[in-house]
Amino acid sequence: MNQAEKERAAKIGKNWTPKSYIKNEIEAIRKQVGDKKVLLAMSGGVDSSVCAVLLHKAIGKQLTCVFVDHGCMRKNEAKEVKKVFKGKFGINLIQIDAEKRFLEKAKGITDPELKRKCIGGEFIRVFEEEAKKLGKIEFLGQGTIYPDIIESGVGGHKAVKAHHNVGGLPKDIGFEGLVEPVKYLYKDEVRKVGRALGIPAEMVDRQPFPGPGLAVRCLGELTKEKLDVLRDADAIFREEMAKAKLDKKAQQFFAVMTNVKAVGVKNGARTYGYVIAIRAISTSQFVKAGIVELPFKFVTAVAEKIATKVKGVNRVVWDVTPKPPATIEWE
Repeated sequence: MNQAEKERAAKIGKNWTPKSYIKNEIEAIRKQVGDKKVLLAMSGGVDSSVCAVLLHKAIGKQLTCVFVDHGCMRKNEAKEVKKVFKGKFGINLIQIDAEKRFLEKAKGITDPELKRKCIGGEFIRVFEEEAKKLGKIEFLGQGTIYPDIIESGVGGHKAVKAHHNVGGLPKDIGFEGLVEPVKYLYKDEVRKVGRALGIPAEMVDRQPFPGPGLAVRCLGELTKEKLDVLRDADAIFREEMAKAKLDKKAQQFFAVMTNVKAVGVKNGARTYGYVIAIRAISTSQFVKAGIVELPFKFVTAVAEKIATKVKGVNRVVWDVTPKPPATIEWE
């Protein structure tokens, strides 16, 4: 057991329960933060959502959540996040439309690691700018979880990929420190804590969504055209999974823009469109993952619907590679 794992074991304890974790973490947050303020980076995913409610219960009005729509969100996601956290919990939430800024910053970048770090760095810049507008804010909150730390090569683990909230942070971060209430939890544990906090099922049971969003599911250079195509394809896949009652079989399922084009046929004429990949995995801790065996008729029906309904797409492939040797995300 390396040092990071020893720390995690000590923090969680053998008699871990969601309620005890919440109680201990609220005390730890109050001790760390005191009467100072926290700016939370919200991605719209499960981890940052649980982090937001934990912090809100611990420090109330000292917390400000900033949700940045960087143009890489899933279809209608920004509206859903605002409805739950501003409406149900009364959390102070600021929404920023930064699509043009992020796409301009990532222009020309095709390397997956550089893309992740570029987006992570720009995230922090946005938060720093927002913090200045709000006055003095000493801490940055993040929804880092334990698999992020493992995959980023921290604590003696071999690096797999940089997570924007671990390996992608700039060295000159303009905050006094980080507050990461769920950094020693696995995904299934985060969900248990979320349920105990009273977060609605549609949010706490939703699929994990990486901080960089669709940027790590859109291969090659990021463009609005490619992201819009991916958004529509992903929405169809997720809708069809729910209709077929297959969404409960998979812990994560999504579409990928492969950045590959292929020849196809539509209305008797030649087309040259994007190839979309679909992926559905089964896992508990997200360190390893197996493939969900979707019915073949379902797969072909989804492929046909995406290829005919989404403008610019004429071919769909099914990713059936477990983790390892693959990772869950494509980048």
